[in-house]
Amino acid sequence: MSLLSVSPVDGRYEGKTKCLQGYFSEMALMKYRIYTEINYLIKLLDTPMLKERVTKPVDPAKLREIINITEDDAAIVKAIETKGWNGIPATNHDVKAIEYFIKSKITEMGREDILEYVHFALTSEDINNISYGLMIRDAVNDVVLPQILDIYGKLYGLSVEHKDLSMLARTHGQPATPTTFGKEVLVFVNRMKEELVQLGNIDICLKLNGATGGFNAHNFVFPEYDWINFSHELINSFNDSITPLDNQYMHVKPLKVRFNPITAQIEPHDSYLRVFDGVKRINNILIDFAMDVWRYISDGWIKQRTVAGEIGSSAMPHKVNPIDFENAEGNFGFANSMFEFFVRKLCVSRLQRDLTDSTVERNIGVAFAHSMIGYASLQKGLSKIEVNAEKITEALTDTPEVMAEAYQNLLRMSGVDKPYERLKEITRGKKVTIADFHGLAEKLDVSDEVKNRLLACTPNSYVGLSAKLVEQFEPKIN
Repeated sequence: MSLLSVSPVDGRYEGKTKCLQGYFSEMALMKYRIYTEINYLIKLLDTPMLKERVTKPVDPAKLREIINITEDDAAIVKAIETKGWNGIPATNHDVKAIEYFIKSKITEMGREDILEYVHFALTSEDINNISYGLMIRDAVNDVVLPQILDIYGKLYGLSVEHKDLSMLARTHGQPATPTTFGKEVLVFVNRMKEELVQLGNIDICLKLNGATGGFNAHNFVFPEYDWINFSHELINSFNDSITPLDNQYMHVKPLKVRFNPITAQIEPHDSYLRVFDGVKRINNILIDFAMDVWRYISDGWIKQRTVAGEIGSSAMPHKVNPIDFENAEGNFGFANSMFEFFVRKLCVSRLQRDLTDSTVERNIGVAFAHSMIGYASLQKGLSKIEVNAEKITEALTDTPEVMAEAYQNLLRMSGVDKPYERLKEITRGKKVTIADFHGLAEKLDVSDEVKNRLLACTPNSYVGLSAKLVEQFEPKIN
């Protein structure tokens, strides 16, 4: 861990975010750009026009070796951009530096005859939009979604484990109709499931159509060729290695890419924003969950296991603070603030394009990094908690006024005059007991069957179909 990092993403929290370095670091961006350029070149060399011109066979495998750059290679690319290298003047242009690096490697292969087909008829944004789209797709599929699915599975397991544990509910912070702990956790599970379905149905749109989106240079040089189909086939081929995402509970469709033929110089990024919004909504659900757990810990309904040597407060030795849930909440909030900015900014570009999106896109990985810190903190917090069934039961037993709803609705159906008002009179703003309810029941002119049902009702039994809702929930997404 670097103690000199300006951002905690690469400093304090590097252990939780280094899994994203292969997707969002500057070297990763170089690699994705080279990947895009090389795959474009290989497909270009396979067109009838270039087959006529390049008579010596080209080995695609040898070209693909250029993609696997080392840190030394990345340093060369950076040198070409910033100060020049090996006779190449400084470009002050990162994509042109990639082009010159590739040409230097092809020259080393002795294939100067194909040099000028590198980056043929392309604008930088053809390379950039594909590279960023693939970076987002791969990072979400390989790193982000597995973390979310793991949390999903843990919450579902917690829900099933405690489906029968009766619990006091609160609406407006006040005692309300009882529920079960398992059903309340299931609310978050179900919300996550809905968002995961939506996320799996998003395709990231990519463009490869030249300087202003009309294939002008491509068509001018080779007007007889179907360049629209060329780009469609190339971009579709980037999905060949994508596999489904599975865990114990879910089968989730991975993100894929697809060709968008109708663009200006830039692909409008709207599909990126759908991904960001999807992750943001999942993060918001987890913020909501973390806040509820925080309250349950505060009430003693959830206990935290202590860790040897860990200190909760520098002043109060007794404290075991819910720091993991607080850390998760803070990092999800920070990530979402960035996602929200991306959604406002990246869909806007003056006329056919401006460059304001470029510096913003370089920060996409930071938003995902703070999300990953949040997932890791939530996972750590979940590993240390234990549901305090005794305390939960005690809190519900001590709040018999929640039976008022049950009483008044059964009395309505039994023909009792003004049951709501009768229950309001004995409960609202008062400390009531089970005996108060039983006293009311005994005085009522109702059938024995109704009276017995009233007398048998307890706060712990008045949970409706909460357990059944957990039992009937289908956690898998197919």
